Amino acid sequence: MGRIEMNKEYVPEWDQPATRTEESTSKQNAVSGVKQIVTIRLDVDMLEWFKSAGPGYQTRINQVLREYMEANRVRAQGEQH
Repeated sequence: MGRIEMNKEYVPEWDQPATRTEESTSKQNAVSGVKQIVTIRLDVDMLEWFKSAGPGYQTRINQVLREYMEANRVRAQGEQH
């Protein structure tokens, strides 16, 4: 299979910044842009689905995980009060 050239001007909707509350924005600013390389095992069909939307699949996966994390933080805070 040949090498696929990525269109650097292509910005999928998933790659746009997510709308965040003020509380999560201040936390986000503390770690903004800091990424860590990790190895993660994902189901093949799920990974193919993310990749099928075009370049930026790792960003999309990160965004989905962040939204899940933030939703669960809000729920946990509600249970503590």
